[in-house]
Parts: sequence; structure tokens; C-alpha cells
Amino acid sequence: MIFVVSGPGGVGKGTIVDELVLRDPRLNLSRSWTTRAQRVGEPDGAYVFTTPAEFEARVEAGGFLEWTEFLGNYYGTPVPDGSFLAPDVDVDLVLEIEVDGAQQVKHRHPDAILIFVLPPSRDEQERRLRNRGDAGDKVLARLRKAELEEPVGRALADYVVVNDDLEQTIDELAAIIESERSR
Repeated sequence: MIFVVSGPGGVGKGTIVDELVLRDPRLNLSRSWTTRAQRVGEPDGAYVFTTPAEFEARVEAGGFLEWTEFLGNYYGTPVPDGSFLAPDVDVDLVLEIEVDGAQQVKHRHPDAILIFVLPPSRDEQERRLRNRGDAGDKVLARLRKAELEEPVGRALADYVVVNDDLEQTIDELAAIIESERSR
């Protein structure tokens, strides 16, 4: 199965997905590629950091399941190559991506389960963006984009979750995943 955790920047997608993957050995996270600079304190494995030329070459080769450009940088999810699969293990793929990418994945894989995550408020979203080290102009651009993404994400989503309590949100997503698996 493909589970897509989507939402605007600053809602906590990365934190939620990292914890889900730690808790559930049947979930495998596909690491996105990006051409943006690594943030101070951001782990090396948060993304595959690459150059625009390398990214564009991979686009031309059909190497992304989805990709987008935002604030002058590329972001994309590589096409799964099966290398993460171990024999005798039933593994599901989880993608942590923004709404543009979620639309592309849903188009290519209509059976993908989309979980759209929202912040409890725009003020809290702004606080999270600033705390993770985003520059002021990037914070404002992300907040503007969030206003446009929210109605699209809600319409596209199979589930909508508000991340106002991290542990509760993680538990809610884990329950959604188990429910979908049991279908």
C-alpha cells in the first residue's frame, strides 16, 4: 500500500512520519530529493540533497513519482525501485509530501491513501516554521501557500487530521494505517 502524509509546511509531517516508521516495521519511508540548502541542525538523512542539474536529469529520466518546484527549489519523490523490500516482509510505502505531490501520486496511484495534516492554527504553523529555522520571507511564502493548499488537500484527502497534540496525532495516523490494512 502507499500512504501519503500531506499538508502544508510546518504542520509536523516529518516528525509524525519519522515516529510512525520507528513504531511500525512494515512502513518504509521514501526519502524525498531536494535542491534546497540543508537547514542548520537538519539531519543529513532528512532529504537527498542534490543539485538542480542532477534533479533535472532525474526528471528527464522519469525517476520521480512526483515532483514540484517551490520557492526556487525542486522537491521530488523517487520512483520506488523495490530495493527497500525484504523477502517475506509485507512492507507499505509512506510518502511525506506537500499537496502538489499528493495530487500527482493520487493521479498515478488512485488507491493510495491520502492523510492530510493541518496545523491547529496559522499562528502555530508560523511558530513551527520559525522554530525550525525558516527565513522570514520563506515563512510568509509558506503561510500564503498553505491558504491555497488547504481546500485542495481537504478535497483530495481520504482523512484529515489536525496536529494539535503530537502523540495523539501519531496514534490517530497509526490507527488509520491499521484500519486501511485490514480492509
